[in-house]
Amino acid sequence: MTGPRRAGKTTLLKKLFPKASYYLLEDPDIVARVRTDPRSFLEEIRLPVILDEIQNVPELFNYVRARIDNAPQKFGQWFLTGSQEAGLMKGVTESMAGRVAVFELLPFSIGETSGVSIFRGGFPEVLARPRAGDIWFRSYLQTYLERDVRAVSSIKSVTTFRRFLSLLASQCGQILNKTDLAAPLGVSVPTLSEWIHILETTGQIILVPPFYENFGKRIIKSPKLYFVDSGLACHLLNISSEKMLFSSPFLGAVFEGFIAAEIIKFQINTGKRKELYYFRDQQGLEVDFLIPQGDRRLILLEAEATRTLRPQMAEPLKRLAHNIARYEVEQWVVCPDSQKGEPLRALSPGTKALSVKGLLSALKGQLSGTPGAVKGRTANSTGAGGI
Repeated sequence: MTGPRRAGKTTLLKKLFPKASYYLLEDPDIVARVRTDPRSFLEEIRLPVILDEIQNVPELFNYVRARIDNAPQKFGQWFLTGSQEAGLMKGVTESMAGRVAVFELLPFSIGETSGVSIFRGGFPEVLARPRAGDIWFRSYLQTYLERDVRAVSSIKSVTTFRRFLSLLASQCGQILNKTDLAAPLGVSVPTLSEWIHILETTGQIILVPPFYENFGKRIIKSPKLYFVDSGLACHLLNISSEKMLFSSPFLGAVFEGFIAAEIIKFQINTGKRKELYYFRDQQGLEVDFLIPQGDRRLILLEAEATRTLRPQMAEPLKRLAHNIARYEVEQWVVCPDSQKGEPLRALSPGTKALSVKGLLSALKGQLSGTPGAVKGRTANSTGAGGI
């Protein structure tokens, strides 16, 4: 199981498998034992076992593989977690291919708990103590920089990397331009590329690629960038309250990123492949998100950070849909939920207006084979994210 640090991987596994023994492979004493005598360490383990942050001792993978091969009929005995996806998956692909099931866990989605919001995000500890959210994010960044970042890269200046994070947050929802980002930081484009790769492999950002099928247009080919957690993005932008967020010039970009993350979480939590794209051509036509549904079906989606929806907001969807002859297309415009729970009406013929909760219900309807259905939301009972 992989995912960003503090998303709830360990808590979830302990909850689901309370009888499993547990070892944190960041504890210096345990790491020293593993590296000195890995065979003896494994012989002392009582199965089933949770090996937490196993990417810190990659030499253990081959020994675990040997144990699995000695008892091929026993399933669910080894639970491996890692907050550095690249490190974990390198060990899995090189040593455990064909022997493991891989799951990803992101912070809570709005479909799992009503505490999730654009301002707070979905990290479990922030939702448990929202008043201490600012302190938690500040501490999270410090420990993240010191542990995960330095573990995968020789960052020379942590201060510069911290500035890079804030600059990146200000670019949420924009097409990634590495040259423009590197210049104010005084770093090279290859260095910036490495830093972006670090954020992606440690589960902090989402890179949304363009939809590559050419709809008769010359399309932009660079990805758009969002933070996985909107609460972290708000912290990096020095947005300290929900009121401040809703009067901020960054509201639209943060909301767009929030919707991107909710779609990705829905796909992961329902066992689907992560598929999210955007469209923009060189004539200026842009649609926030395209979500393939199989059988040449597409959802075209615009994220609008306002409850005052106007018919012209659907125009980019209509223009793009007009150029898609070989797809069955649905057009959705998503806006924030109303505190009063007021229903939304169709924005214009062929375009549906949905709240965030309505979006998740509609996606569930797509999954059940009833395109566009909007049903009641049911919470996932697993706690810190669904598997």
